[in-house]
Amino acid sequence: MAKSPKHVGVKSISSRGSPDPGQIAQEAGIVPPTTTPVKSKPHVQSVEPPRKGRRPGRPRSRRQSHGSAWHWRQTDCWYYTLPGTKKRVSLLDEDGVRIRGKENKEKARLALARVTLVEQGELAAAPTAGGEWLVARVCSEYIQYCERGVTSKTLSVGHRDTVVAHLNDLCKFCGAVPVHQLKKTHIRTWVESHTGWKSQATERTALTIVIAAFNYCQNNHDVPSPIKGLKKPGSKPRLHSLSKEDEAALLKAATPPFRDFLFAANLTGLRPFCELARLKAEDVEEGPRGMMWRVYSSKTDKTRKIPVRPEVAELTRRLLETAPKGTGKTLFRTVKGKAWSKVHGVHRFIALRKKLEWDKDPVRKKYSCYSCRHTFAHRMLSGFWNEGAGCSVETLAELIGDTPKVAFDHYGREWGQHFQDPLWNAIGVKTKPTDDRQAACPDSGKAARDLTSSGVERVGSDPS
Repeated sequence: MAKSPKHVGVKSISSRGSPDPGQIAQEAGIVPPTTTPVKSKPHVQSVEPPRKGRRPGRPRSRRQSHGSAWHWRQTDCWYYTLPGTKKRVSLLDEDGVRIRGKENKEKARLALARVTLVEQGELAAAPTAGGEWLVARVCSEYIQYCERGVTSKTLSVGHRDTVVAHLNDLCKFCGAVPVHQLKKTHIRTWVESHTGWKSQATERTALTIVIAAFNYCQNNHDVPSPIKGLKKPGSKPRLHSLSKEDEAALLKAATPPFRDFLFAANLTGLRPFCELARLKAEDVEEGPRGMMWRVYSSKTDKTRKIPVRPEVAELTRRLLETAPKGTGKTLFRTVKGKAWSKVHGVHRFIALRKKLEWDKDPVRKKYSCYSCRHTFAHRMLSGFWNEGAGCSVETLAELIGDTPKVAFDHYGREWGQHFQDPLWNAIGVKTKPTDDRQAACPDSGKAARDLTSSGVERVGSDPS
C-alpha cells in the first residue's frame, strides 16, 4: 500500500483547536509574510449582568447580624444558630410550639431573647465609671419603687404616671450629671425652664417628687442627697366654692346622669372619681338615723363610713333600683352605663363651662368637678346646713377623708370658724351668727331652699 505524500510546509491541524487562518496561509506560502505587525483586537471581558436587588459592584452584605433569628423557607420555621457552631435550633413560643410563618419575626425575636436570658441568667446592673451614681440612676430607682407600689396597690397609678413624667423630664435636662456634682441651682434652672407651669401647685408637685427620689436613694442606697433643704413653693388653699346660684345653673345645664353625679359630690364632699364614681350597692347601709356610705379611697388606701343627707339618700334609693347588689355596677354611671372616669368627667365639665359661658369669667373658669368637694368643705365650716354654726376641722377631716392638718391648711385657715372666732374675741369683737356667716350661707337660720338633683329649688324646712 502506497504511503500518502507529505505536504511540504503545511502542519497538520490538531484536533485541540484550529490555528489562525493567517498563520496557515503564511506557512503554506499562499500569502507572503508581512513585516508590519498587525494590531490585535483589544481583549473584551465579558460583563456579567447585575443581579436584581443590589447595585452593580456593591459588595455582598449579610442580610442580618450574627445571633439573630432567621427564617428557613423550606420548613417555614424560625431558627437561631448556636454561637461558634453551625447547628440550628428551632425557636419555640411560650407554649413550646415552633414559631412558623415569615410574618412572625417579632415573635421569633422575643423567643430568642427568652432563650438568651435563660442561658445568661439575671444580669446585674452595670456600674457607672468609678462607681458614681448619676441623676438618671436615682430617677430609675425611684420609678422602680413606684412600679412595685402600684403592683402591691400601695401607690396609685396616677401618682406613678406623674412620677414617670417629671423624672423623665429631669433626666433630659441633667440625667448624665453625677449625683455629687448636682447642685440646687440645677433643679431651680430646670423648674424655671418650664414657662408653661403657670401654677405653683405644679412646681410644688415636681419638686416634691424630685426630693422624694433622692431621699429614697439616701435611705436605701446610702447615696447622700445633694438637694437637702431645697425649698418648695407654699401650698395655696383651694377656695373654689360654688354659690347656690352657680350650683343651680350647673345642675340645670347638665344631663341627668352627670347632674346626679355633681349633686351627690356637692352634698357629700367625696373625691369625684376615686371615691364617688366607685360607689356600689354593697357600700350602702340603712340605719335607724339614716343612710350611711362605706367609702374606700384608692388615694389613701383607707375605708371610712360617712352619713349622707336625706336628699342624697333619696337619690341613692332611686339609683339602687338600676344597680342592685350582686350586679357589680356602680351607682353613678354614664349614659352608656359605665362608671365615670376622670377623662370623661373633665370633658363633660369643660363643655358645661362653655355652655354657661363661664370660660369668660375670671373666677368661674377655674371651676371643676373637684370644686364640688371644696363647696362641701366651705358649707360645713360655715354652717350652711346647721343655722350658721360651723363644724370643727377634725369633723370635716373625718367626713372628707383628710388628715386634720391637710384640712386646716386647705380650708380651715380661711373658712374655719373655730380658727377665726378666737381671733375676733381676742381683740374684743364679739361675732354674731348673722355676720359674715350669713353671706356664706344666706339661708341658714331660716327656711332652707334645698336643691334637688333635678336642679329645681324645693321650699321647705331644713331637714337637718
